[in-house]
Amino acid sequence: MDGRRKTVTDLDKIRAAVRSVRDFPKKGIVFRDLTSVMQDPELHLACVSEHLNVVHDLIDKVDIVVGMESRGFWYGPSLASDLGAGFVPARKPGKLPGPIVEAEYGLEYGVDHIQIHANAIKSGARVLIVDDLLATGGTAEAVGRLVSGLGGKIVAYLFAIELDALKGRARLGDVRIETLMHF
Repeated sequence: MDGRRKTVTDLDKIRAAVRSVRDFPKKGIVFRDLTSVMQDPELHLACVSEHLNVVHDLIDKVDIVVGMESRGFWYGPSLASDLGAGFVPARKPGKLPGPIVEAEYGLEYGVDHIQIHANAIKSGARVLIVDDLLATGGTAEAVGRLVSGLGGKIVAYLFAIELDALKGRARLGDVRIETLMHF
């Protein structure tokens, strides 16, 4: 040994707390579960802090943070507050009152839809899109289409976890993409 000591970082602790659930939601899938991070107040705050660390340069340069249902709701409002921005939820159908816009996206086993309020994004608004996980990129791409369709400018996507083998980032175009952990 060369005498150097490895320092365990908050990100190491967060990664160690992520549960791997085999065959969920269907056989052959390894689900990366962040609920164990949310259950621990220190780890949750550390995860919010790590998210902010990677986008600290966007403080006062983001107008809206869009959080995707449902785990984008875990970090989106805190980040919006820290960045000096508003928060907009992107929801599954039937959850938002009033006029909405909707995008369809593909799943391994069919299609789904995501919605936001039609007046949630003003033309020219600078938008950060947040979720817990980037897998195939379908949901994030759909939310990006909604934001762009309303005239918003996507400044970045931010994820806690990226499943590299599924190549979801390729679907998101030439936009800044930040992730805390890769699996």
